Amino acid sequence: MILVTGATGHFGNAAIQTLLKKGIPASEITALVRDEKKTGDLKNQGITFKMGNYDDYESLEKAFEGVDKLLFISSNDPEHGLDQHKNVLNAAKKNNVGHIVYTSQETRNGKHTSIPFVIGIHKATADLIINSGITYTILNNTLYADSIDKFIGENYLETGIFFPAGDGKIPFMPRAEMAEAAAEVLAGTGHEHKIYSIAGEKAYSFDDIAELLSAIKGKKITYHKPDANTFIDTVVNAGVPKELASFLGSFGDGMANGEFDTQRSDVKHLIGRKPMELEEFLKITYGK
Repeated sequence: MILVTGATGHFGNAAIQTLLKKGIPASEITALVRDEKKTGDLKNQGITFKMGNYDDYESLEKAFEGVDKLLFISSNDPEHGLDQHKNVLNAAKKNNVGHIVYTSQETRNGKHTSIPFVIGIHKATADLIINSGITYTILNNTLYADSIDKFIGENYLETGIFFPAGDGKIPFMPRAEMAEAAAEVLAGTGHEHKIYSIAGEKAYSFDDIAELLSAIKGKKITYHKPDANTFIDTVVNAGVPKELASFLGSFGDGMANGEFDTQRSDVKHLIGRKPMELEEFLKITYGK
């Protein structure tokens, strides 16, 4: 039995769809969900679902009964994430889950990072999994190409791109292809005790992104490069909540420092083709 956490989210649902396309019977897939109201499509596909959330250890312990492989999609809660992850791991150990596939973060060096509240949780979780005695695969995911809209803002056509990533480059990759790689690991063999880099084969700066979007939109888009503090102050004055502004600013600072430009990718090995180039993704997403 394969259990996918966060199954009604974009990543979890995409992983399930890939498993089905690969011929894994719906009867062998279980979805962990927090809200039964969101399970309609999964039910229609014959997917079994179990209720549970990372804050409720007992719900996880019950949900993981009979699970052979677990797609453990990381929490997005920087304050409670590590405690939540410990609940997942302890419930998996309690139920003798055979194989954990964990979605971590791809960075150059987790010890010196602009986003310790994110990278620290991933590193600590990966270490716990590796030392747990459970068979594991760690998927070090790059930043989603789907997240670019959050970095460039809604008014990029009018005001340009205002973001503190400097000249840093990021091997953005579509979330759906990352989920496909995860599904390949779940459905395949030979991935035991492996750590994979899930990233695009080419990295792009925001200068590159501005140039690509200019061509797609037929309008010159300028990329402005404020430092992180200037960015935070400016967007807060424009009405963005301070917490969100600081979160985005920290990611921008990390990009500027080259934290995500690891220059490695195992995606072709996993899915049998090169991941989608960012130019193609942007054309599909913004060329409407």
